[in-house]
Amino acid sequence: MFKVKDAHAYAALNLAASSFVLLDHAGNAIFMNLAAEQLFECSCRSMQGQAFWRFFVDGAPIEHLFWDGKRSMYGAKRFELSLTRPGRDPLHCACTAVVPEDADLGLVLEFQAIEQRRRVDRENRIFDSAKANHALLRNLAHEIKNPLGGIRGAAQLLESDLPSANNREYPSAHYREYTRVIISEADRLQTLVDRLLAPQKHLPKIELFNIHEVCDRVGSLITVEFPKGIELYRDYDASLPDIEGDLEQLIQAVLNLARNAAQAMQGQGRISFRTRIARQVTIGRVRHRLALDLHVIDDGPGVPPELRETIFYPLVTGRAGGSGLGLSLAQSLVQQHGGIIEFESKPGETDFTVRLPLIGGKKR
Repeated sequence: MFKVKDAHAYAALNLAASSFVLLDHAGNAIFMNLAAEQLFECSCRSMQGQAFWRFFVDGAPIEHLFWDGKRSMYGAKRFELSLTRPGRDPLHCACTAVVPEDADLGLVLEFQAIEQRRRVDRENRIFDSAKANHALLRNLAHEIKNPLGGIRGAAQLLESDLPSANNREYPSAHYREYTRVIISEADRLQTLVDRLLAPQKHLPKIELFNIHEVCDRVGSLITVEFPKGIELYRDYDASLPDIEGDLEQLIQAVLNLARNAAQAMQGQGRISFRTRIARQVTIGRVRHRLALDLHVIDDGPGVPPELRETIFYPLVTGRAGGSGLGLSLAQSLVQQHGGIIEFESKPGETDFTVRLPLIGGKKR
């Protein structure tokens, strides 16, 4: 019989984002990590005593997999299947089965819900693409900065050498306007470059604060910026503990999301701030027991389908006159806090979710 003390040897699997189930040589589940207990909505103790596949209406594929492994017909196998516990909806999973060398184990099963796997893949793409794009843009911004200063300086010198508009002997005195355009556009580009470099320029000021302070500050700013037509709604979880981070940076990140929502609705519509606890989540390949979900929801037209894969890329915008930096900067600031921004969108509802780890929630 498998004893509780033996489970300690496999406790490290509780740190994994995937769901692991270890079977003995009779097919019984002798260990399930926390992710597996959450996935199958049961405890390992409740499954002990009979073969693992008997707990599912359609567990025959697991049974065949187990006996094929016993006959050494494979070393490792990966496939997709559906598992249904009585009275529950089918669970679509990607399963990896490994026949272990450990004499105490009959089979090691790793499960990932298909939707969870897609979400993790999407999250990894967001992290990787954001890192690559910001590195590229930082280099580009540095390359632009020096010649930009030279262009502006040359335009200023040229302007100082031009005669005044009252000098009738110089009919092209209106060229002064052209130099002013050059200076003005150089200043605009300088501002753009500074914004691209801003997240790397300022070190975060770490302090404890409540996320609802961020929501209230952002709500006040949006009300001032869009005094007519924007309705604010707050749905707060009052039990949320304080988070650790840079208050001003997170205000800027959430403000960018709310401002983007207001602009997408052309200043007419509803923006909701909703806070909730998320449990057993993976952010940037790190497993957390507890995380904070801050939803910024609007009832606008939704994100255009052609922008959904690139919406967090710098300089990507669906709005005429937009810089394409607001969402990119927000994602960068949140990632500096160990979090991520994700979104779901359809016409009439767009939900940007800021997910941040809570203090003491990281599994080491």
